[in-house]
Amino acid sequence: MSSDPSYAVDITALIPVYNEEENLGPLLEKLTADLKALGRPYEILVVDDGSSDATLERLRELHRVVPHLGAISFRRNFGKSAALSVGFHEARGRYIVTMDGDLQDDSAEIGPLLEKIEEGYDLVSGWKQKRKDPITKTIPSKLFNAVTSSMSGVRLHDMNCGLKAYRSEVVKSVKLRGELHRFIPILADWNGFRVGEIRTVHHPRLHGKTKFGAARFVNGFLDLLAVMFLTTS
Repeated sequence: MSSDPSYAVDITALIPVYNEEENLGPLLEKLTADLKALGRPYEILVVDDGSSDATLERLRELHRVVPHLGAISFRRNFGKSAALSVGFHEARGRYIVTMDGDLQDDSAEIGPLLEKIEEGYDLVSGWKQKRKDPITKTIPSKLFNAVTSSMSGVRLHDMNCGLKAYRSEVVKSVKLRGELHRFIPILADWNGFRVGEIRTVHHPRLHGKTKFGAARFVNGFLDLLAVMFLTTS
């Protein structure tokens, strides 16, 4: 897979974070090693979504020692859609790979995700087939995926997986607000892009607390219904 000279870098690893101070060090250490192993120009972009812990201070420390690390910090918590939207705008890569900052996604999957892209897909989502989460997350997630797939016609097992790879033209075309980051594959499909999926490894959370809340799924469905209404009306 050759680099495109029209892009500043080949791969942008984009990571939205909120209160992940303990995870940043090991996350960036492994991510850097996995990106180097691919042998392609890359950048790492972390968007701090208004963390109330020492995430920003930790990012400043890591900036001095982690190659190609850039960071954006919000003054308050705006939500994952806002963090991804800003990151998508600033990303310089030919391909953008998103992942969560809690060490549950594995950056070793970046290579396989990009290989799948090269089969002709525009967006490839991870599928956490064996999730390392409590039942309070897995059951609502299965319901969410079943209902969303049925409503949209986009058949993915794990719509909301944070680990995804995109061609740059996909992220530049997607407009996010509210909880719409959960439905990026649907928005991409509506824009005519080809969406795929691969199985990915999932790890248990070691540090920090989950940001999951059932209300976010409810708000997300309302956002999706609004978008579907505006798109089809």
